[in-house]
Amino acid sequence: MAVVMSLYDWPVFGERSFVGLDNFRYLLSGDPTFLVSVRNTFVFTALFLPLNVLLSLGLAFWISKSRWRGFFRVLFFVPAITPMVVNAVIWKLLYQPGGVIDHYAASWFGIDAPNFLADPGTAMLAVVAMSVWQGIGYNIIVFSAAIDELPQSVLEAAEIDGAVGIRKFLRVQLPLMSPAVFFVTTMTMITSMQVFTQTYILTKGGPGDSTVTMVQNVYENGFVSRDLGIAAAGAWILFAVILLITAVQFLAQRRWVHYEH
Repeated sequence: MAVVMSLYDWPVFGERSFVGLDNFRYLLSGDPTFLVSVRNTFVFTALFLPLNVLLSLGLAFWISKSRWRGFFRVLFFVPAITPMVVNAVIWKLLYQPGGVIDHYAASWFGIDAPNFLADPGTAMLAVVAMSVWQGIGYNIIVFSAAIDELPQSVLEAAEIDGAVGIRKFLRVQLPLMSPAVFFVTTMTMITSMQVFTQTYILTKGGPGDSTVTMVQNVYENGFVSRDLGIAAAGAWILFAVILLITAVQFLAQRRWVHYEH
């Protein structure tokens, strides 16, 4: 249905007419925010993906050595199962002037915290920080499961051969965990390319267009401008981008993912 809609001038009310690829041409050359939303989506993904994966991997190893690992896994997983809207509203309150961050910046350092959400230079960073906090819990669980499945005989043999610390991690543990790393990286990329709720609640795409994303562009074309044809075209472009990146990831994984111990 969306394929058909993308080829039509499809208002919510009124006559529909076939326009071919005009909706796609409009997005790529006539829509003032679409290409900006593409850039912002890639910027968000470029920041969010490595931070999420590296932080969740490091925390998973730290938690695996703790006596309280069950408690910490639950603690970090709670934000992941809390509705995104709730998380975003809480962080919006934290970021506001006079909020918790501003209060502690003044009491500890004697300075006023910047207005993170009103500054184009910090708004995207603020969204990324909130998203990482919300998203690492699921990946911690995946990595923790992979760590628990590492064969002890292989790890002990590596230690006997002198592989300890970072060398053990890079040469032994990480290759054994490569299927989990690939899964987490792929799923996190797909999720980050579809970012919408947190940016819309925190900034509504602002200030200016500094945090507007591709999904928000689809939403505004479909439900604000009420042009479902253009919205469908934007959704298909997003789908094609995600499909292309995922295909590249699957082709590249043949070089570094090891499915057998």
